[in-house]
Order: sequence, then C-alpha cells, then structure tokens
Amino acid sequence: MVRVRSDELLLGEWACLGILAQGPSHGFAVSKRLAPDGDVGRVWSLSRALTYRALDQLVAAGHVEAVGEERGTAGGPRTVLAATPPGLAALRRWLVAPVPHLRDVRSELLLKLVLADRLGVDTRELLVQQRARVAEIAAARSNDDPDDVVVLWRRESADAVVRFLDALLARQRRG
Repeated sequence: MVRVRSDELLLGEWACLGILAQGPSHGFAVSKRLAPDGDVGRVWSLSRALTYRALDQLVAAGHVEAVGEERGTAGGPRTVLAATPPGLAALRRWLVAPVPHLRDVRSELLLKLVLADRLGVDTRELLVQQRARVAEIAAARSNDDPDDVVVLWRRESADAVVRFLDALLARQRRG
C-alpha cells in the first residue's frame, strides 16, 4: 500500500527526506546514515530494507525524485534521489512543529533537532513552542495521584524535557 499524504509520513520517511534535503544521494548512502552508528541513525535507525521502502513511499508522495544514476561498487547502477520542492516544503513545516506527546520527545523531537541542525534551520521557535507544550502537559497532570508510578514517571519525564529544552535555549542565546 502506498501512502501519498505528507502528514502521514513515518519517522523513518522524515529521516530519509531530511537526509536527501541535505543533497542528492542514493539509497545505499542514505541507509548508511540511518544505520545505528550513522549520524542520523544514532537518533532514529532503519534497516536497509526499511530505508528503501521509505524512499519508495517518498517517491510515491512526490517528496523525492530520481535525478540520475551513478555506478555501484558491487552491483548495478544506483539511482540518485533528491528532495523535490514540495518535499522540502513539507519537511520545513514538520521540522518546526512541536511534537504533541511527551513520549515523542526522545524520537521525533530529537530527530527534528538533528536534521534541523544539519540543514541550518533555526529551531528557537520550535524549542519555545515545545517547552510551552510540555508545560501544558505537565500542568494538565498536576492533580493526578502523586503515588501512582505512571504519574510520577510522566512528571519526572516532563521535568527532564523542560530542563533539556531550557539548556538548548540557553545554548542558542549564548551562541
């Protein structure tokens, strides 16, 4: 099944699109960057097979297109892909939108921050909005049972995220 709406992209697809927004590349090179020891894979990793599937989804959605071929080292030619203008626009919108849930900070927000850094996208407004969102989530839970282990976990997680966001904002102010 092929999904074609940009708001339905999976994190792996956003990761691939973010890599291709940095410059044209072929699937094997994208998969290397998404390996667990890759620069993006240390945040969100994908197997080679899932990387190629994500690239296929991005092509079907019109976010990525083939722009050429290059000779492979061990096999046939490799298709070089690049982000399209609609793909770049969707990526820019996604990069600056705060994540809706506290549980998504470790995966989605961190991926956004890594990709935004590599693309030179200013994240100050994202960080301010994300901090407000986390504070809102924490405030909504303020009357929950303090002896509930899940409530305690959420409270501590929210506090840690606020400290993380404050540290990033302070670093931006200094730099």
